[in-house]
Amino acid sequence: MRRRTFLTTPLLWPTLALAAPADTSVAYPPVTPGRRLVFPRDHGAHPDFRTEWWYVTGALDTPERDMGFQLTFFRSRPGTAEQLSSPIAARQILFAHAALTLPGDRLRHTERVARVGLGAAFSIDDCDVSIGAWRISRQGSGDRQTFRLQMQSPQFSYDFTLTPSQPLLLQGDNGYSRKGQRPQFASYYVSWPQLTVDGFLLFDGRRQAARGRAWFDHEWSTAVLSDGAVGWDWVGINLADGGALMAFRLRDAQAGTLFAHVAWRNAAGRLRQFETAEISFQVLRHWSSTRSGANYPVQLEIRFGEHTVRTLPVLDDQELSTSRPVPVVYWEGLVRVEGSFAGRGYLEMTGYADRLSI
Repeated sequence: MRRRTFLTTPLLWPTLALAAPADTSVAYPPVTPGRRLVFPRDHGAHPDFRTEWWYVTGALDTPERDMGFQLTFFRSRPGTAEQLSSPIAARQILFAHAALTLPGDRLRHTERVARVGLGAAFSIDDCDVSIGAWRISRQGSGDRQTFRLQMQSPQFSYDFTLTPSQPLLLQGDNGYSRKGQRPQFASYYVSWPQLTVDGFLLFDGRRQAARGRAWFDHEWSTAVLSDGAVGWDWVGINLADGGALMAFRLRDAQAGTLFAHVAWRNAAGRLRQFETAEISFQVLRHWSSTRSGANYPVQLEIRFGEHTVRTLPVLDDQELSTSRPVPVVYWEGLVRVEGSFAGRGYLEMTGYADRLSI
């Protein structure tokens, strides 16, 4: 039986819980190399760590090709209520973002927030995290396992089943993923590319069947951004030939690369990884937001080893502005890639409106 920790339905909670300084007695565990990840346990939550997220993105072919979707749950241990005895003390915070990209039209976005003790839940034994009617959960085992995504809002809703078509991808060194030159800046990072999507989508008053491909990331950490880092550029691409490509870089305030990593797994399952010296990110075109003033490099050329790919957004304006638990503005949207490989996936760019804190 899965053990679940109960959290709120979408009720407002004091943002002071995150704004207040953390209790100095809180000892967050470090991320260290050599830890053996065990599944399904490590699909579940790791509440001792400071930050965690379950991040699903996908490109649909029906009801419309190049329609994109995103559902992400974030867990935060802010360290501000560790000594309180109240069952509703904000020791663990959950918040979630959902988005839908309609090519040639617009990005739709909605969000939820939750805290311990008031109604939603996460499992520490398997992937099962929820806020009200929003949920990501895993069922089955081996060749019969699936993930289910459920979310409902006035803007749009979906209910998708994701079925693996290939094995997990442990990023970095068997799941230990460096995010800087110093080893403490790292995460445990697991990806599941090339998930087949089946289900339905509701928007504009219409319920339609949905089919496509998705990418699932799960990360947990205590420290990701090193001194001098303001944000990151990240891309996860399901390649048309059945392979998978993940690339990221951490940037400084002058848009210089502090640290970079690329993982490419070909259709036969062979994994190659590339380090900072082998990688370059070049800006081909910017898009400027009239809302935030941020200037995003929506078309990037990423070179790694002998390979080059270029990002092509299906929609320039895929900027998200969230308000809960604290305001954050970033760009996250569906892109195609061309060059050495072709495919579709998601590009995420943070720290262009304001420095990211994580």
